[in-house]
Amino acid sequence: MSAFSDALRTAITARGLSLARLRHHLRHRDLPVSVATLSYWQSGACRPERPVSLRAVLALEDILGLSRNSLITLLGPPRPRGRWLDHVPGSLPLDRVCPVHADVATLLDWIQHRPDGDLAWLSQHDRIVLGPDREERVIQGQVVLAARRDGVDRHVAVYHSDSPLLPDIRVARQCRIGRVREDRATGLTAVELIFERRLAAGETYVLEYELAYSAGGPLATEYHRGVRFPIRSYLLQIQFDPATLPARCHRIWRPDIGTPWADLAELPLTRWGATHLVQADARPGGHGIRWEWE
Repeated sequence: MSAFSDALRTAITARGLSLARLRHHLRHRDLPVSVATLSYWQSGACRPERPVSLRAVLALEDILGLSRNSLITLLGPPRPRGRWLDHVPGSLPLDRVCPVHADVATLLDWIQHRPDGDLAWLSQHDRIVLGPDREERVIQGQVVLAARRDGVDRHVAVYHSDSPLLPDIRVARQCRIGRVREDRATGLTAVELIFERRLAAGETYVLEYELAYSAGGPLATEYHRGVRFPIRSYLLQIQFDPATLPARCHRIWRPDIGTPWADLAELPLTRWGATHLVQADARPGGHGIRWEWE
């Protein structure tokens, strides 16, 4: 527990508001904070540190009828985040590539992971498998990483769905699964993937992971990856069920979440019911494929 979490929990109890109601008030102020995030703050599981979270704390002071700065002054100075924070050339901040960035940041805080560029992306290969009912079944990833400093020993894979249905099967290869955190309200899963040992600066590492649904997954009409750091090579494959093939597939792109998606090209479908995109030197932004069923 901390002075901040104690004060927040006491104020919420005194005001008699549920966390869902607090979330509603914050959304009306254009501050998207999930119920799970509020729960973590009041329990002390994590603390608000990023700009949007600090703005939410100031709003909570008003909503809960507290004096100005009474909560935020209890947070103290931010924790150090490492020398690489926001200094990777060509990178974008999380809030430019992820629409639920505040909730992703909360999950990463809970896992105690610093998304600060300790690893360079040499390649990312995403393979998505769809079922006969047009549902998403499997998400596979293969990543080649290089350490930017000595001592790096883990990577966190984050999956976001617009549906509350989340994959419940997790498989890791060339690494082991550590902490896992989910937020069904925002459709997020974060999985910590731990290397077999700590890396030296410049050393490379290859790992694979798989997320899948034991029951039916959500209906899917697109898949995209929000890229924060440059990737030397990005490959995205979509494998459709032979019994249910789409009418058309399009490659899509956007430089940040404030820009509408643009269709770059129509993609062919192979006789094996698959399509793909390849991007060398993938710049930060959104890279993906959408498809039309009819």
